[in-house]
Amino acid sequence: MNLLFMEWTQQYFLDKGGTRMYNTLFTIGPFSIRGYGLMIAIGILAAYYVAEKRAANFGLQSNKILSLVMWCLLGGMAGAKLLYLVVSFEDIKNSTDVLRTISNGFVVYGGIVVGIATGLIWCIKNKFNFFKYFDLLMPSVALAQGFGRIGCFLAGCCYGKETTSAIGIVFQESNYAVNGVPLIPTQLISSALDFFHFAILLLVAKYSKKEGQVAAVYLVLYSIGRFALEYLRGDLERGMIGRFTTSQTISIYMLVVGIIFFIWRTWFAKSNERYSNCSEK
Repeated sequence: MNLLFMEWTQQYFLDKGGTRMYNTLFTIGPFSIRGYGLMIAIGILAAYYVAEKRAANFGLQSNKILSLVMWCLLGGMAGAKLLYLVVSFEDIKNSTDVLRTISNGFVVYGGIVVGIATGLIWCIKNKFNFFKYFDLLMPSVALAQGFGRIGCFLAGCCYGKETTSAIGIVFQESNYAVNGVPLIPTQLISSALDFFHFAILLLVAKYSKKEGQVAAVYLVLYSIGRFALEYLRGDLERGMIGRFTTSQTISIYMLVVGIIFFIWRTWFAKSNERYSNCSEK
């Protein structure tokens, strides 16, 4: 499926030589529709649609989902920006030119952590069951990430290392990727992993018996995939902590947290009653 998508992408977003990527899809007067923004928008809408449709299966009030999604989205964007500022601090300190493009900088892990924290605060404030909403939203998060990474591919950010393999993608006019050399399409690999995580999480949600298990599986799957994928990434903007990148270091902690969280919810939580007819606030 991923190979078919790559062939489709090359047909519609590359020039006749198969080397030039276009992030601007089309222009109407002074307005331009860019691939990155479009994919982010599609991801958010798809995530909300899936969460809203699945809410009834969890015994949750679907009319509350929009509020939760909006708060988590705002918190996630703020967290992703904050972590980018932290890992880019040295560049910002050494050159004010970095500030000119700072609006384009986001680190996903910051968005995940702060987004979850925002959801927790929202549930506490409204006296809702956090674990149920946590399980409900995490498959949607994986789905949104899948579309978002396609946007990264169109923009050229989050690019991979140079490669001589047949899957290499050459950017010619990217403001982010190294231009003129074949690069590993880490964005598409990450997108495929995210869509795979989405499918797995839906399956886990169908058979899980304890609240919090779905969310725990997301933490485990994403941290493993992200840790491995970092070895293929060609951008080092997120910085290094010892021998590992910032994202790999966070992945290690997230993996431990995910495993502990899964064990805790499996052994000590009450049986899941989300499929009951009663409505949970």
